[in-house]
Amino acid sequence: MIGTESKKQEILKAYQLRHACKAFDTNKKISDEDFNFILETGRLSPSSFGFEPWKFVVIQNAALREKLKPVSGGATGQLPTASHFVIILARREGCLRPDSVHVNKMWKDIHHMPEEVVQDWYDFYKSFVETELEDNDRLIFEWSIRQTYIALGNMMTAAAQIGIDSCPIEGFDKKQLTAILQNEGIINGDDFGVACMVAFGYRQKDPKRPQTRQHLDEIVEWQ
Repeated sequence: MIGTESKKQEILKAYQLRHACKAFDTNKKISDEDFNFILETGRLSPSSFGFEPWKFVVIQNAALREKLKPVSGGATGQLPTASHFVIILARREGCLRPDSVHVNKMWKDIHHMPEEVVQDWYDFYKSFVETELEDNDRLIFEWSIRQTYIALGNMMTAAAQIGIDSCPIEGFDKKQLTAILQNEGIINGDDFGVACMVAFGYRQKDPKRPQTRQHLDEIVEWQ
């Protein structure tokens, strides 16, 4: 019990110290070992139907970061200073159709489902796409994007627990950013689209005020 209580306090302390870091200390770099640990927590994240509809593009090239700045207003402080800058891509609708190459790869090659189980899942998933997602390309892609935020949250939390700061970023022009990534050969074809960005590093200074949140009673209802 003592170990459990200690671990809980350690995790809560990491949450309390975490903040959306707008600029990082350029003299401090995350080690390869630590950043691979962060990426691994993203890789191991859960996703709906186990489809893992994400790709983590780590942008370390300074010239490419500079190209991204004019179309990434929410990352002007992070792009030049972050130790590691990640663009998270989400699989587009074509990759998530029931008969797509990716879906079948996940069922057969990754999850090693027997053929009869695949057929059962195919029927169930096809119904889900047709009813819950209205067989709509935009809704399917938005559903895919939502899955990537699970990985995003896990990576940021894991980083905080080992003393690494982060900042999630949605402030960018998706169309222009996509065009740059296509020109750079990072996005090829219609398999992926941009979901969000996240910067990692070590803070230059502590935030001006401590973290504030609503009280637990204001956001939780028991029935």
